[in-house]
Amino acid sequence: MEITRHIAMTSRSSVLLLAPLLAEADPAPRHVMRPSGSAGAQGTDGLCAHFRWMAEHVPVFRVPGTHIHILTSPDQFYQAMKARIKTAKRRVVMASLYLGTGQLEQELVDCMEEALVRSQDSAHTPDLRVSILLDYTRGSRGQVNSRTMLLPLLQRFTSQMRVSLYHTPDLRGLLRLLVPQRFNETIGVQHIKAYLFDDSIIISGANLSDSYFTNRQDRYVLLENCREVADFFSELVDAVGDVSLQLQPDDSVTMMEGMVHPYKGNRQDFSAVARKRIMEVLNTAQIRQQLSGRSEDSEDEGMSEGEEDTWVFPLVQMKPLGIQVDEQVTQRLLTDAGPDSTVFLTSGYFNLTRTYMRMVLGAGASYRILTASPEVNGFFGAKGVAGAIPAAYIHIARQFYKQVCQLGQQDRVHLHEYQRPQWTFHAKGLWYYLQGQDRPCLTLIGSPNFGYRSVHRDLEAQIAIVTENEELQAQLQEEQEVLYQSSTEVSTSTFERPDRHVKLWVKLVTPLIKNFF
Repeated sequence: MEITRHIAMTSRSSVLLLAPLLAEADPAPRHVMRPSGSAGAQGTDGLCAHFRWMAEHVPVFRVPGTHIHILTSPDQFYQAMKARIKTAKRRVVMASLYLGTGQLEQELVDCMEEALVRSQDSAHTPDLRVSILLDYTRGSRGQVNSRTMLLPLLQRFTSQMRVSLYHTPDLRGLLRLLVPQRFNETIGVQHIKAYLFDDSIIISGANLSDSYFTNRQDRYVLLENCREVADFFSELVDAVGDVSLQLQPDDSVTMMEGMVHPYKGNRQDFSAVARKRIMEVLNTAQIRQQLSGRSEDSEDEGMSEGEEDTWVFPLVQMKPLGIQVDEQVTQRLLTDAGPDSTVFLTSGYFNLTRTYMRMVLGAGASYRILTASPEVNGFFGAKGVAGAIPAAYIHIARQFYKQVCQLGQQDRVHLHEYQRPQWTFHAKGLWYYLQGQDRPCLTLIGSPNFGYRSVHRDLEAQIAIVTENEELQAQLQEEQEVLYQSSTEVSTSTFERPDRHVKLWVKLVTPLIKNFF
């Protein structure tokens, strides 16, 4: 009853303000948006025909498969970041939901300080620039937060340091005044996770927080010495940073000159300006490839033809700003999955959009969907309303599994739960196995969870990697197999267990609140 009263108290004042956001608006799939200046499918003769269409819609970067490494553990991710921050000479660019406030996070900040000090001690003008992009609401939560962690660096290295705090344009007016901290993050956040060091970049779903460095399982891919990919994501983070609030050394925030304020300015004007600034990055990358012929060349000019075996497609989703590239490419992937192919799809939070669910249930491919068991859900044991979220996910999963059974799809669509003592699960993405192949040739990896929030509320980015490199394919296969080895398959009896019982009030409120988590 305490949770129920909490919901009543927090929702009574703001439910009318939230009403326009409650209903899930999942329109029929549309054709993938095609930015102007598309380079088309030039230079993709070696690309598997199944995925050549992606090059018509987003920039494509050719890289050697030997430059891509799949990281497998939180500690490996953490150590890779620390090592590369320390040795960075030109740029450190980090985009995340937030930076935690513990000792491990402080060590990351100390690594940045060490690199900045080293750059100032050099005989030449300091070349190193550090740019951090976080979410405003999550990064400002509490007295000690992401901002207070970064202020000493910003005060000491003002000319070399930039901290941008993205604020969703949907949190404004009375809604912003009435919705308390933590709950205000449900309206929409900056969710991109990209960590860039000179010409190398880690794309992940992991945040900069201690659990993501120790016992919270995610996915992480390191692209080593891939300059054009790094340049693209550096420009993307810069673009989002330009339309974000800028943290000042006195802990105040300001907007860049000429930019529309996200919650004080006109909502449509902000979205138009932000969309234009961000789409410039995608359009410019495609035009650059078209004019220079880089889409036909390798990432490394010295790379032999045999190494031109891997393609990287950046996918961006920012529905509040009118950008939905990732959604549309994902829909095409799910729709095109043929009867003899297999898709392994994973999400830390099983809350697929209606459209994605419809596509999975109507596709011909075999699907193996992995999600967190209630015990390894990040909300398990949380206080207040958040503590009921794992039960809501159980309810959603049960409804989906019931549909699978009603349609007689149990042999084609399988649901798995990740289980690992003392760990939580946050991995997301997919692995695509074509007919007759025992290794995946495509993976999606990045921040989206395939849920309503990822599609409609948050700023997201991931990459599609298509590869003919057998070593990289083997890495991807091993990554997928290790994650699924820690899982059990869901059956009807799973939902009959006492620990899967969902209280009636949770079932009743889940349809109302599932678009916010």
